[in-house]
Amino acid sequence: MANDSAIRRLPVYITIVVALMLAIAPLSDAVRPFWPDWVLLSLIYWSLVLPRYFGVGLAWLVGLVVDVAQGTLLGQHALTMSAVIFLVVRFQLQLRVFPLSQLTLTVVALLGTHHFLLFWINGVAGINAPGVNYWGPVLTGTLAWPLVYWVINLINIRRSRTG
Repeated sequence: MANDSAIRRLPVYITIVVALMLAIAPLSDAVRPFWPDWVLLSLIYWSLVLPRYFGVGLAWLVGLVVDVAQGTLLGQHALTMSAVIFLVVRFQLQLRVFPLSQLTLTVVALLGTHHFLLFWINGVAGINAPGVNYWGPVLTGTLAWPLVYWVINLINIRRSRTG
């Protein structure tokens, strides 16, 4: 029984690992400011669909991994991702009934919150970065959200059919 539960959770962990690999992929300086936040998008999806299993704790751990992998201040992504995922888990019953267009608008607000908090934390720490580093991923993440939603939804449908 416990083994079956672990097997059913395996696609979730695989999508998060793939998102982490996309987050640390080597990119040119022209592309990096516009690279979507794949990790946060996948965490939003899974915490929206399975909030009891994948919520704030997972966001905190994954955020720490992102901090270490990207060499940023330790805890800044953990804090911002867990704050965003807290909002998703808190309002997931309302968000689940939204059509994809309204959910995309909500994701804009969530991504904006995440990057505003990063901007604020870096400002307090005295780290200066161009504004495009914060707001470029919000724009491209919004455009990528329907594709992310569709792909992970296909994985989730297959995951639920195997159990």
